[in-house]
Amino acid sequence: MSLQAIFAILLCKALRLFSRLVHRGGTAMPGRFALKLCPNLLALLAKDVKSVAITGTNGKTTSARMVEEAFAEKGLTYFANRSGANLISGITTEFVMNCSLTGRMRKEYAVIECDEAAARTVFGQLKPQVVLVTNLFRDQLDRYGEVTHTLENIREALKGAPEALLCLNADCSLTASLAEDLPNRAVFFGVDGSAVPARAKPEISDATHCIRCKTEYEYDYISYGHLGGFRCPKCGYRRPRADYAVTDITGLRADGSTAVMRIRGEKKLVDVNLPAMYNLYNAAGAVAAVTEMGLGADTAIQALARFKCGFGRMEDFALGRGGAKMMLVKNPAGCNQVIEFLGTVKERFSLVVCLNDRSADGTDVSWIWDADFEGLTALSGRLETLVVSGDRAEDMRVRIKYAGIPDSRIRTERDYGKLVDWMARQEKPVYIMPTYTAMLELRQEVIKRCGGQDFWV
Repeated sequence: MSLQAIFAILLCKALRLFSRLVHRGGTAMPGRFALKLCPNLLALLAKDVKSVAITGTNGKTTSARMVEEAFAEKGLTYFANRSGANLISGITTEFVMNCSLTGRMRKEYAVIECDEAAARTVFGQLKPQVVLVTNLFRDQLDRYGEVTHTLENIREALKGAPEALLCLNADCSLTASLAEDLPNRAVFFGVDGSAVPARAKPEISDATHCIRCKTEYEYDYISYGHLGGFRCPKCGYRRPRADYAVTDITGLRADGSTAVMRIRGEKKLVDVNLPAMYNLYNAAGAVAAVTEMGLGADTAIQALARFKCGFGRMEDFALGRGGAKMMLVKNPAGCNQVIEFLGTVKERFSLVVCLNDRSADGTDVSWIWDADFEGLTALSGRLETLVVSGDRAEDMRVRIKYAGIPDSRIRTERDYGKLVDWMARQEKPVYIMPTYTAMLELRQEVIKRCGGQDFWV
């Protein structure tokens, strides 16, 4: 290890210590300064670690926590960037905090969540053994551009890691196409048509036309968004057979799911400690990544039943008599899935929707008009109170009003302290749908009241 690298490690560790002393996260800033001293620091540290990298639009954090639980289940030494700092600066910080002053890594494995745009700079240095690509949806147009730009970012990133095994979403026509022109070996995961209920209407799609010849896709079934049994009637590009597939859903509950999963030809019953269809995709992808890392399918299945995903992803809080559940939303596809989940809630409840437009959220909030907030009208018999909050609370209020919820039934509360006070007085459950920075701020107020871990723990 060069003196330059050692100085960078010392600086990173010192900055992290200072950040924690002043009660800041210090998840990304230390690595940013360390990389200025030693631009290839991540590569120097990562060469002695076997890693799984998770990228894609939706489900990165949840999938990473599922994979992480499997490593814990197996008793392996590992670390993960569970704080959500998924740019190269945050990933480098995590590596430095798990090495000695001379750069010797203390743990054998790493589970790394990676931002889609940052993957171009990360994968070439990280050299992961397995890369899980969850899906690709339109997200943060001001930062990522069109979804095809995100696809190209990931494709270019993978060219820097040709030895990595790819776990690709078979049901996403964009993600599945990565297997066609890269040297990497690939396996596929997804949800078979036998497990998907018929939909009364098609959802908004971010990939309507063939990635090869631009002909409009036909579908044998749709799970949500553009995910499903796609096929091109002109060139023949179609959904590949999934090596890891949900073949039947035997239970979708408010607190979890039970499904039959085909794993390399063998069917197994799987309990997932999270509700909603989109988490079955996360589960299938995690099983694929864990199995392909050599930890075994049974280890992966046990992890799905035991793991708990916090940090705003279906996170439960003992707040009020009925409790509160926080569900991060950031784009139309994810928002629609949360609204669909709310349809499975049988009891009366209240809903809080928080919309911010800061850089980490995406400054363009026009996506709320593509999300199916009209689905809330079907819940009006169970929906006691609807509260809007955040920097763009008024925009959200207008959107929900146009969705068919009377304005008289919508409250606005911008003060998170007062909002938490109100939630603490509720007799029925409260469901919270915040965008990213709203989630961070509101979550901090919630854990002050009822306990919980800071986001960097």
